[in-house]
Amino acid sequence: MRILLLGDIVGRSGRDALISELPGLKTRLSLDFVLVNGENAAGGFGITPQICDELFAAGADCITTGNHVWDQKEIIPHFSKEPRLLRPGNLPKSQPGKGAGVYKTQSGKTVVVLHAMGQLGFREMPDNPFLWAQEEAARFRLGTPQCHALLMDFHAEATSEKTAMGHILDGQASVVIGTHTHVPTADARIFPKGTAYQTDIGMCGDYDSVIGMQPDVPLASFLTRMKQQRMQAATGIATLCGLYVETDDATGLAREVKPFRHGGILSPAAI
Repeated sequence: MRILLLGDIVGRSGRDALISELPGLKTRLSLDFVLVNGENAAGGFGITPQICDELFAAGADCITTGNHVWDQKEIIPHFSKEPRLLRPGNLPKSQPGKGAGVYKTQSGKTVVVLHAMGQLGFREMPDNPFLWAQEEAARFRLGTPQCHALLMDFHAEATSEKTAMGHILDGQASVVIGTHTHVPTADARIFPKGTAYQTDIGMCGDYDSVIGMQPDVPLASFLTRMKQQRMQAATGIATLCGLYVETDDATGLAREVKPFRHGGILSPAAI
């Protein structure tokens, strides 16, 4: 299978670039499945039902979120209506939505998506993501008709947590990606037991910014240690950042992994 995983969409700039480019990318790369993190899609803070619909119409097969999942209150009831929208599974069970989904590709193959959030640096106090991931992954056997591919989006601040998740799921997942920090790391690889991995796949947004936001407010905050205004998403030309993975149909494990960067000001990494 050919899979594209795209990092956090930040604001209108990231949305417009993805909606414009994704249909052509799906055709050109013969993609079987596209996973998108949309937690910053609404002006940098959360996602709305309308934005979900736009991303699905453009070709996204599943949307993950993160620590900004509840920023837009209208999204809350949408989780009971839209199974292709996931929230971190290790958040309290009392919260709406789920962190695991099972999806069929157009060719009839089954893709499992897991989504969890790290514990370090977050105020949401999620449950242990490693135990949750182990329990969820154990429900599926990779390389069977019930699980042709298993993808994990681990939304975490600490690189140590992300790397640990890659090792924990090595051999059980097709790919483990990190999201949240908005900067693509240079460590895309395949782990010893066959799981593709990248610590952070970056964002889909304007990189002439501070992690996707217009620089003036975060700079003032850093200089004065006072939060005086709400940050605004940067509006320049976006770079689409992510990871391309090709899996083996017999095992579900990765046989090829390549960073993906398209458009904007970062150096391209085309497939």
